[in-house]
Amino acid sequence: MQKAKNLLAIIEVGGYPDFIPLYKSLGYCVEVVHHMRKAMSTLKKFTPDVIVTEFNFQSDFRDRTSSVESLLATVQRLKIEPRIVVFFEKEYAPQFERLLATAPEIQPMQFPVDEANLKQILENGQLS
Repeated sequence: MQKAKNLLAIIEVGGYPDFIPLYKSLGYCVEVVHHMRKAMSTLKKFTPDVIVTEFNFQSDFRDRTSSVESLLATVQRLKIEPRIVVFFEKEYAPQFERLLATAPEIQPMQFPVDEANLKQILENGQLS
């Protein structure tokens, strides 16, 4: 019997296709949250194999570029090791690159997100 796979989808802004049917078709039990703070509290009771989130650049943060850094800190503190897929806008690529430099485990996906590529990452852990 195969262990259930968990996926945490953090949809703060959205504006892209609903990938929840894809996640479920791949056998994931999906938990959806719409705020990063809620995601971080959810991680205390729901251990995901995969986290899918958005990079939303926030210039008003002094010491970070987005709330993804807070998410990464929570993941590290809880000692869990999910695969992390982050959607980002091309216009914020320079800021996103700074995040990637400190978190190379992130699987980046630029908008518009290609569903076939997302499926491949979720099935295989990376693009071939």
